[in-house]
Amino acid sequence: MRRLNRILGTTAVIVALVGLPVVALADISGTAHDFSDQSWSSGETCVACHTPHDADTSLEAPLWNHQITSVTDYAVYASPTLNATVGQPGETSLLCLSCHDGTLAVDAFGGSPGNADTLDTSSSAYVGQDLSDDHPIGFTYDTALSTTDPGLNDPASTDAGVALKPGNIDVALLFGASRDQMECASCHDAHHAADLSYFLRKDNNGSALCLTCHNK
Repeated sequence: MRRLNRILGTTAVIVALVGLPVVALADISGTAHDFSDQSWSSGETCVACHTPHDADTSLEAPLWNHQITSVTDYAVYASPTLNATVGQPGETSLLCLSCHDGTLAVDAFGGSPGNADTLDTSSSAYVGQDLSDDHPIGFTYDTALSTTDPGLNDPASTDAGVALKPGNIDVALLFGASRDQMECASCHDAHHAADLSYFLRKDNNGSALCLTCHNK
């Protein structure tokens, strides 16, 4: 019986691990994050960001393969009506910015500096190092903030309404050890997106994504 349980348990783990990439690949195929048609990818879809071997284990990211931006002084969002204290982008956002701030080549992965061009400043995918005109990231969004600002929903008790990662806002959309950090991935998902044109976690028809957090 013990041997049978071990076999069944191992089989379940294998099925789970095999199943996950299939779902991700199905969602990302044909999008701007599908690099299988690039000359430097050897026909691989995911290689620019992920690798099954020799991954960067210093990051809280699955099997990470891409170089990380060295920028530490992004211009951040500021407003006299903002109650949060905005800092530099967190680790989760730096994964995105490593391509989107335009400082590294898309094919700077696997220990190589890359040969492809960086994102052109005219590209809609280019964010750059000036984040002051974008939605703020790198700040703590918790119950205390929503109490200070009644225009925000309490992240600990408001359903995020995200199909692939259900739960309240803090569990589904926030990051960091305390699940209270607003980052790029709070709104965008490189894999499982409801709106693949902008990789939005939730369809924003009727401002539904915005109204998940903003009680306006």
